[in-house]
Amino acid sequence: MSDFVLQVTTTDGVQLPVLGDAQGRVLVAGGAVGPQGPQGVQGVQGVPGPQGAAGAAGAAGADAIEWPPNSGYWARQPWQTRSSAADNTWRSVTWAKELGLLVAVAETGTGNRVMTSPDGITWTARSSAADNSWFSVTWAKELGLLVAVASSGTGNRVMTSPDGITWTARSSSADNSWRSVTWVKELGLLVAVASSGTGNRVMTSPDGITWTARSSAADNSWFSVTWAKELGLLVAVAETGTGDRVMTSPDGITWTARSSAADNSWRLVTWAKELGLLVAVASTGTEDRVMTSPDGITWTARSSAADNSWRSVTWVKELGLLVAVASSGTGDRVMTSPDGITWTARSSAADNSWFSVTWAKELGLLVAVASSGTGNRVMTCL
Repeated sequence: MSDFVLQVTTTDGVQLPVLGDAQGRVLVAGGAVGPQGPQGVQGVQGVPGPQGAAGAAGAAGADAIEWPPNSGYWARQPWQTRSSAADNTWRSVTWAKELGLLVAVAETGTGNRVMTSPDGITWTARSSAADNSWFSVTWAKELGLLVAVASSGTGNRVMTSPDGITWTARSSSADNSWRSVTWVKELGLLVAVASSGTGNRVMTSPDGITWTARSSAADNSWFSVTWAKELGLLVAVAETGTGDRVMTSPDGITWTARSSAADNSWRLVTWAKELGLLVAVASTGTEDRVMTSPDGITWTARSSAADNSWRSVTWVKELGLLVAVASSGTGDRVMTSPDGITWTARSSAADNSWFSVTWAKELGLLVAVASSGTGNRVMTCL
């Protein structure tokens, strides 16, 4: 049989050519497309691929703490203003651990020259024993007593309180201008110093109630006194005097004059145990408004971060840092130092007249109070 061609017609009238070959096979050319076949069975799900590599670590947050201390931490943990209980002239603030309370005293105000706070943020006005010019307050743990001293008043320049709320007037040894008071556990003695008086600018008390006059090394304007436990020594600094603006005592009774590094107006002195160093700050002087001493006898001048009127300094063991505040300066009324020698300027929360700074260890908080400002005479720093 040879190849052949046929013409066929489908049932729906479509004509299609049919090719045949010698073997009898046929092929329909151009056949119609058949209907779509059923969907195939879904294939087996593939095995999950390997986990992608971990992404790069994110950048540190703005509030990350840098360590060691003084490595930039302060620049990123700024001071914040807080509202004081009143816009009084706040002079001193202290932390009473056993009361869980911050307590501040003021030079001005009417019936509200004390304020307290459990957290440094919310402050409550308290009535002082009298509207005197209260300059310093301290906590005597072993007596369970807060003790404050004043530069004004008649026969009532001391006040005490067991809770920071109720205050009782006490008679000082004399109506001097008392500027600073501290508690010495090892001596069982409260010790205060004054900027006025004749031969009686120190007073001591075992209980905060009965006070005894003591002779200072000189009739200088003594502004601050502290206890250096490891030295077994009381150390006081003054804003007046010639070559004798420091005095020391082992017992609060007998005082010896010492030469300061310079005849500046020394405002406050503190003991930094871990540094083995006494550190004082001044409100006057040229590039020498800090002085340090390992023994209270030999003092060395140090340059402050700026020639501001430095009013207070405290040692913070947990931060390994000295912190000072000032009543003058522009954007630099705080300074810090890890060693008492090198100081770095820091920005305060406001350019107020900051007079006192303290560390509340249990709150992890630095707290400062000021004598100026409107609704912002407290600042805190974590």
